[in-house]
Amino acid sequence: MRNLKYKDKKLKKTSFLKNIVVLLVAHIFIKIIGVINKIYLTNKQGFGDEGNAIYSSAFQIYALFLTISSMGIPNAVSKIVSERLAVGDSKGAHKTFKIAIIAFGLLGFALSLFLFLFAETMAEQWLQIPEAKLSLLALSPAIFFTSITAVIKGYFNGRENLNIGANSQTIEQIFRTILTITLIEFIAQTTGFDTRVMAGGAAVATTLSEIICFVYLYKYYTSVKREIANEIRRSVNYKYKGIRKTIKEILTVSVPMSIGPIISGINRNIDSLTIIRGLKKFMSETEAKLEYGILCGKIDTLVSFPLSFNSAFTSTLIPVVSSAKASNDFSGANSKIRFSMLISVLIGIPSTVGMIVFAKPILELLFPNQPSGELLLQISSVSITFIMLNQNINSILHGLGKTMVPTVILVFGSAIKLLLNTILVQINPNEFIFWGTAGAALSTVVSHIFTCTLSMFMVKKYVNIQFGLKDFMKPILATLMMGICTIFAYNKLLCIISEKVCILLTLLIAITIYFLFILVLKVFSEDEIKKIPFGSAIYNVLKILRIYR
Repeated sequence: MRNLKYKDKKLKKTSFLKNIVVLLVAHIFIKIIGVINKIYLTNKQGFGDEGNAIYSSAFQIYALFLTISSMGIPNAVSKIVSERLAVGDSKGAHKTFKIAIIAFGLLGFALSLFLFLFAETMAEQWLQIPEAKLSLLALSPAIFFTSITAVIKGYFNGRENLNIGANSQTIEQIFRTILTITLIEFIAQTTGFDTRVMAGGAAVATTLSEIICFVYLYKYYTSVKREIANEIRRSVNYKYKGIRKTIKEILTVSVPMSIGPIISGINRNIDSLTIIRGLKKFMSETEAKLEYGILCGKIDTLVSFPLSFNSAFTSTLIPVVSSAKASNDFSGANSKIRFSMLISVLIGIPSTVGMIVFAKPILELLFPNQPSGELLLQISSVSITFIMLNQNINSILHGLGKTMVPTVILVFGSAIKLLLNTILVQINPNEFIFWGTAGAALSTVVSHIFTCTLSMFMVKKYVNIQFGLKDFMKPILATLMMGICTIFAYNKLLCIISEKVCILLTLLIAITIYFLFILVLKVFSEDEIKKIPFGSAIYNVLKILRIYR
């Protein structure tokens, strides 16, 4: 009886802010491990920027196939399950889950087979990187396993139990890094630092880690299967639906949801399909691969790091908005939406400024053997805030069932990206600084600004979001003050300590100063402070300091 009571606790949904904290910690940890992995690979003899180009180009093709196989399933299952549970239909929620497992497992297997059979064609003709064939072959089995894990994550996300998905991602990233280092070291010693085989080894590590992630999720599901069965027997408001009708319902939600990620996947592949082609017009193939490797390896890794802070909010917004819509009560959802948008701005703006000002020291600190890419990092970092806001807006629209709205906007954004890439990349950068690889970075920024602006305009048609330009003012002011103090501190410290230690200390100073200015400027309301972990205690301290009254 005691064991049953314990397991029942595992099935209970957690609060919005607790979900955010769990996901935030997990995503930050995952990103840190991912950055460590990228630092190791980029600085490893025989891998470097060329290895990044080979592996990353193959990974983007794999990610596109994975998006197709998943068909928007995590968010779709999460949405349907949360709506069923909101009205007490646990049986219907679980039936959706079972059918999704079978359908998307079969689709994932078919796409794994397709990628395996046509790896050579894709490497030579699509990517124009023949060395990527081995990496594509190694990544192909992962599609099947990841398709199934996506369904399981979606089911537990719909139950607002995001711990499971967060744990699985953490386990997957830890094993990916351990396996990558182990395999790369072994391959380096046995092949004489063969870059093609080392990139393939990194792909094998990715596949093995996805299999481990699947095993973890499967074991967790079997551990709570009996309790889920008891919950199903107590289900109310269940309405019988045949398999065909259930599949149709899943596809009705998942297909529109999947179009956006598929377009997004195509958008990410625009660089892999256009950069090397364009650069080869005025440089050698080897030089073109190195340029592409810089952008898709180091720069993308650094720019995507701040996004890990935002992923926690986007993951929790879909079930929150879906439940609010099902119960026709948006009063609680509105405050959570505003809070998520505010956090995105507070993280995005200083991240952009920091990477622009300290691009060179950051690259030299993290990638001492391959420090190039300063201009690319400065340009690419401008898109961070716009990506974050757009992620939140898309989650809101998906929760409202307006899945085609972000999709259509993304199509236009991708078209802009493709057009600018085609024009800018193939022109020699000696003629203008924003052409060549820098042109690809600039086109990405323009695309994200366009999609974010249009998405914000559209979402305000459906939800009265209490968030506008005035909410940017205090974060911008705090960032400005942080920037001034940080530059002063960096220049002073650089005179007395080494550059590597200096940039680390400057980073800590910047975070501290920024946090203090956020408090002094009262960016958060009293209610928002009290909602965060230990919020009441923090608020009491702020009252003693007379920051809040």
